[in-house]
Parts: sequence; C-alpha cells; structure tokens
Amino acid sequence: MANRGAGGTLGSVESEPREPPPERVRIVLAGEHRSRPDRAALEIEEQTPVGEVLVRGLIRTQLALALRLSLLVGLLFGVQPLLFAVAPGLAEAEVAGLRLPWLLLGLLAYPLVIGVAWLYVRAAERNEQDFADLVNRK
Repeated sequence: MANRGAGGTLGSVESEPREPPPERVRIVLAGEHRSRPDRAALEIEEQTPVGEVLVRGLIRTQLALALRLSLLVGLLFGVQPLLFAVAPGLAEAEVAGLRLPWLLLGLLAYPLVIGVAWLYVRAAERNEQDFADLVNRK
C-alpha cells in the first residue's frame, strides 16, 4: 500500500520501526508438588517387594469385605427357602395380597441388594482412604 503525500501523489511506503514481539510466557497449571515422595509411595511406584506387600494388603482387605458381604446376602437369601420348607405355613401366608415368598424374594430383595451394595461401596472407599493415608502419611 502506498501513502499519498501532501501533494496527493503516490509516494513510497513509509514503514514504522517495528517493536520486537513480546516475550513468550509459559503458563503451567500448578498441581500438588511434593518436595520428596514418601518412602511407601516410592515402594509402590517402583514395584519393590515392600510395595507389593502394601498393595497385596489392600487387595486382601477389599476381598475380605466382598466375601463377608456376599456371605451375608447368600445367607439372607439362602435361609428363606429352608425356612419355607421347615415351616410350610409361612409359605402360604399372605401379606397385602401377596404370598410371603413372593414378597420377600420378588420385592424386598432389591432394596436389600441395593443396601448391601451401598454398604460395600462405603466400606471399600474407607479401605482405600485408609490405604492412601498410610501411603501418604507425613
């Protein structure tokens, strides 16, 4: 592009001195920085025998919890057919127009399973938090 001078004729393009572009700034989102990792965290990250023992302990705790709650559910559902076989009069009983076996196994089983699942999740999260506290202790 050309500039028109005072006389209205085309003149040469005058370029203004350019300023250097601003210096680039690197922006990094700050995360949690530790000055040094804890010994237990290093053991786990490096998969040393000590770290394996810590992780195996967490897995064993979670497995024990799952087995205990599975046993509870199995007993609650498994004892009902035995109860109805031993006391056939209970199998014939009706509550709100439904026979007792249908009521217990067909309707009330779902809230029971949901409640046990809720308990399992809470206890498993507590186990994991205890493990994290053990590993990240300061």
